[in-house]
Amino acid sequence: MNFEQYMLPCLSKSIWGFECPGCGLQRSIAFLFQGEFAAAWEMWPAIFTIIPLFGFIFTDVFIKIKKINSIIILLSISSVILILGNYILKFI
Repeated sequence: MNFEQYMLPCLSKSIWGFECPGCGLQRSIAFLFQGEFAAAWEMWPAIFTIIPLFGFIFTDVFIKIKKINSIIILLSISSVILILGNYILKFI
């Protein structure tokens, strides 16, 4: 399936001409649906921490797990590091 025809353009890139920290998220998700995990990592590495993060947050609403807050904090910090690291590397 061709996911690119349904993707939203980056507002930051359209207005100012440079990518935002979230650029690549939609394409990364499209690569995941196609089973291209390495391409998804190259496009936006934080996808592999964001998906489990949202899964744990969703699970926490319904099921209380003892150490889930620590897991959510760890995944959040990892996601921020990956997003900022990827964003900085785009400018280098």
